[in-house]
Amino acid sequence: MKLLILVLGMVLILEGLPYAAAPEKMREWLLKLSEISPASLRVMGIISLCIGLLICWVVQKTSLFM
Repeated sequence: MKLLILVLGMVLILEGLPYAAAPEKMREWLLKLSEISPASLRVMGIISLCIGLLICWVVQKTSLFM
């Protein structure tokens, strides 16, 4: 449970950092993002999900990061 809460905290830090550092640029980026088709966004999301799962698997199953 402690690890889950720590991960949630790190996600919130990473999600909030761009908005705190450059809110004007984030607004511009979000406007551009709203123009991308839903199908393209879905593909980008699936690719990100797969990369994240691969990273988690590599970290858990290998001794590269000990």
